[in-house]
Amino acid sequence: MKRRVVVTGLGAVTPIGNTVDEFWEGIKAGQVGIGEITRFDTTDYKVKLAAEVKGFVAKERMDFKAAKRMELFSQYAVAAAKEAYEDAGLEIEKEDPFRAGVIVGSGIGSLQTVEKEYEKLLSRGPGRVNPLMVPLMISNMAAGNISIQLGFRGKCTNVVTACASGTNCIGDALRAIQYDDADIMIAGGTESCICPTGVAGFTSLTALSTAQDPMRASIPFDKDRGGFVLGEGAGVVVLEELEHAKARGARIYAEVAGYGATGDAYHITSPAEDGSGAAKAMELAMQEGNVTPDQIDYINAHGTGTHHNDLFETRAIKVALKDAAKNVVVNSTKSMIGHLLGAAGGVEFITCVKSIQDGYIHRTMGTEVADEECDLNYAIGAPVEKDVRCVLTNSLGFGGHNATLLLKKYEG
Repeated sequence: MKRRVVVTGLGAVTPIGNTVDEFWEGIKAGQVGIGEITRFDTTDYKVKLAAEVKGFVAKERMDFKAAKRMELFSQYAVAAAKEAYEDAGLEIEKEDPFRAGVIVGSGIGSLQTVEKEYEKLLSRGPGRVNPLMVPLMISNMAAGNISIQLGFRGKCTNVVTACASGTNCIGDALRAIQYDDADIMIAGGTESCICPTGVAGFTSLTALSTAQDPMRASIPFDKDRGGFVLGEGAGVVVLEELEHAKARGARIYAEVAGYGATGDAYHITSPAEDGSGAAKAMELAMQEGNVTPDQIDYINAHGTGTHHNDLFETRAIKVALKDAAKNVVVNSTKSMIGHLLGAAGGVEFITCVKSIQDGYIHRTMGTEVADEECDLNYAIGAPVEKDVRCVLTNSLGFGGHNATLLLKKYEG
């Protein structure tokens, strides 16, 4: 018998705000967090724009000494986790710490550490490489640092599935609680790789937008879309077993009712052309949540702004929802904050929770005229205000990873 799981805490660091409240205010204001790259000189780069986090000061969000032993992706994760923990009103001293776990992923970890230490290796020799290089770099350190900072001693893992990492982490945390491995899980994703290697690598892959106008750079589903905009940040949530949450009087934001995960077995970067893998992930999430396609009010799409993703995801939605696809509102948060890679699913999950809470589905910013083959309702031109009861959120990762979560308005 699976246990019910609810959301009781939210935490975020994003290109349009370094807390959940700031982020959501930015969303409602139609703010776009894309601008010229400031982290390095882009003179020799085709890509000039990214969605950088602004004004983040680690020592204001966590212990200064601990922060010095973390790279940005871990700092963002710890800051977001602390916010979620406090938002949930948790006190680990009152809990069994072995029943409280962490699953927070990063697609890449720290490329910055690799760049910096490799340069030292070449110029000054192997003896000058930082002894902390490995723990600064490896992607599991986001989860490890959260565990250390908050005293959570239960299951502590990270899922690395490229751009699906955050969603898979929340899905795995859901399963941990459903099947009694834990009562509380901190889950989500984090990323920070706006650096020379990251931008050069994605540019060579022809995945990034080379647009010069920040308002027309990340334009999912648009006929003129030309790639995604690299973003950074973290989205972390507290999931909790329903009765445990009720017993301590926690505020319940929403219920996590379903999870689907599949593999395309098709191509290392392109989704399956018929959308079958992503469609199956949506179908599995709806099946677990015992909802029919016509009950889905809103889909937060992966919606990267690349030609293949947007077209094939549109096909997937039609396969999964059938005739109901024409009635569902679809949008892409990446139109406002760029593509946060491993963090995307965590932040987009928070967007879905807030949409349920406020009855507000944000506009897909920047997108003006949809591609002829992208023929769903993408919230172009204006946000949609309506009662939001059932939501799907999709994440699709290089390697053919598909992940979908189903959220429901909590009914008691």
